[in-house]
Amino acid sequence: MPSKIPAVFRAAVSAAALGAIGYYLWYGLTDRGDPAVYPSSWVGPQLMLPILGFIALSFVGSGMLARRLLGAHGVGTNSARMLKEGLLGAGTVLSVRPTGVLVNNRPVMRVELSVLGARDETFQAYAKVALGMAGEAAAIRPGAMLPVRYLPERRGEVVEVEVDFSGDTAAAQEALNRAMVKRGMTTPRRLDIAARGVVAQAVVRTLEVTGRVRDGMPELALELVVTSPGDGSSFPAHVRRFLPADAVPKVQVGRVVQVRYLPEAPDEVVLAFGLLGE
Repeated sequence: MPSKIPAVFRAAVSAAALGAIGYYLWYGLTDRGDPAVYPSSWVGPQLMLPILGFIALSFVGSGMLARRLLGAHGVGTNSARMLKEGLLGAGTVLSVRPTGVLVNNRPVMRVELSVLGARDETFQAYAKVALGMAGEAAAIRPGAMLPVRYLPERRGEVVEVEVDFSGDTAAAQEALNRAMVKRGMTTPRRLDIAARGVVAQAVVRTLEVTGRVRDGMPELALELVVTSPGDGSSFPAHVRRFLPADAVPKVQVGRVVQVRYLPEAPDEVVLAFGLLGE
């Protein structure tokens, strides 16, 4: 029911605006004005009715137009067919470039992707994404992973896909996790710890760059001192993780980071920030 409220509201505003314009036309055509006060029935306070009506219609119309344009470019919603028939996969961003198109004052970008599909197939693809804020631009960078939807009957060497806007975060997380394991950037064990582990605070004691790189992300070896949330005791832990360059400042020596671990295996610790938890 809540999803229908915007449509009902737009219909009510449109009806009121058309009614106001219609009343003004009726008032003028039937010469309902007082000639002793105004020289014409078209002039007077009633003139505000069509002005307000057209303003209301312009706002309603611009909103509908923006939604249609966003949908046409596949940048703010998923098509009905994609939601019904599309499979969910994980796309790794290869490159991002502007298309030269603005939709609702938002620049539309073409994002080239390497996609791991729902059946463990890999293929090249692209998606169009409208960026609204600086944070979105930072999230869509080479090496980042995005949940995407694609049709089973793919055509061409480079397939057009849609970034997933369905709101099914559990399914998107599962697709991304599977891709991370496939790429060797994490393990099922680490994902299990990230999902079930106890949340704790840790201080970065040492940091080392191992020299290994995956999808443009360097691997870091961290030595941590973890504080148990139960009794306040501390214990050492070691973590290796591939991180994007802009996340490296978060794990500098002396920084406090959030981690997860299982009480029965405190020697296995995972970082608890980032797109996938680990």
